[in-house]
Amino acid sequence: MIPSSAGTVAGLLLWGTVVGVDLVSFPQGLLSRPLVAGAGAGLILGDAALGLQVGLVLELFALDVLPVGAARYPDYGPGVVGAVLLASGHDMEHSLGLATLFGLGFSMLGGWSLQLLRQANGRTIQRYAAGLAAGDAATVAAIQYRGLARDSLRSLLLTAGAIGAAAFLQPRLPESERFVLVSAVAIGSGVAAALGGALRNAGHGARLRWLGAGAGVGLLLAVLW
Repeated sequence: MIPSSAGTVAGLLLWGTVVGVDLVSFPQGLLSRPLVAGAGAGLILGDAALGLQVGLVLELFALDVLPVGAARYPDYGPGVVGAVLLASGHDMEHSLGLATLFGLGFSMLGGWSLQLLRQANGRTIQRYAAGLAAGDAATVAAIQYRGLARDSLRSLLLTAGAIGAAAFLQPRLPESERFVLVSAVAIGSGVAAALGGALRNAGHGARLRWLGAGAGVGLLLAVLW
């Protein structure tokens, strides 16, 4: 469904901005995780289950991402908000795959915007190098606040782009049966990405054995449930 009120649009914009800033700047409370970002967007749209479903598939892709240091990584949060909006009002089996592709595309765009943010922050640090060298607290605070303001603007613009694109595409989303296969491929790709990341991070020895035990227990519970 296209947001029917200014309050819904404002809520999506605010939530997308919050989850975007949470990734790096503040408060780093895991709000930027696709599962959490999707659930929040679903609640705003009045369909928490939809948000959880879209967020869960994108979370599988994000499990292999470790946002630390100078590593390059995607920013999933704002794109997930748009992906939930795109899938709303459609049967999940038809829209999930397309929503996943939408979210992945915007996550790559978000990763590129993070590089621009780092460059801008680097220029600010160079500009205030003398104050930093002197240990001036006001200089440090000014750099931090400017960085937070830039990240907030970046997240707001990225969310606005995702919401705008989703609102344009949502009523035009096809519901052909062949898109059920696209959804199945999206889920399978997500599972494969999560499994590959888990195996790579587990390495060898005890961690790998614990991973196998956990996967076995999870599979058993899924079958019994």
